[in-house]
Amino acid sequence: MYDYSIYWIKEEISNHYFHKSDILYRFFKEYQNNQNNVDLRNQYLYITNDFDKEIIISHIKNYLKDHVRLHINKAYLEIYNNKQYISLHIGKKQLKFRSGSLQDAEDLLFPMLRIFQPFLFVVGNTHQNYGWISPMKIPRGEQRTQVLYSCR
Repeated sequence: MYDYSIYWIKEEISNHYFHKSDILYRFFKEYQNNQNNVDLRNQYLYITNDFDKEIIISHIKNYLKDHVRLHINKAYLEIYNNKQYISLHIGKKQLKFRSGSLQDAEDLLFPMLRIFQPFLFVVGNTHQNYGWISPMKIPRGEQRTQVLYSCR
């Protein structure tokens, strides 16, 4: 089983760090290892939004696919079908889940979370795996004004 954490990053921070996900990953790992560091704690509180357990549970119930089952325990949720299983713990500042593979999360959990919020950042707790749950959407007007390279 693999352990992951999901953080809801504030939109302003997401816009600045979407293409710098390695920096966010290193920050969350550093914070996990040094939670007593006041500066890291303040940064963590500044860049993340809070999760509301009741809203998350309600959202998951509303967007659950027909073939997927949900069991609500006091401490966690179990999301599963015949072949895949996820245990989801809802904390104030992070969602923690355990699954057999990231593909299980992609099939069972991530589609519901993408509808909930696009600025979610996933970090592997037991291995170096990280990234955004949704791709960044750039308005068409901005795409035309950005330059990817220049010729001399």
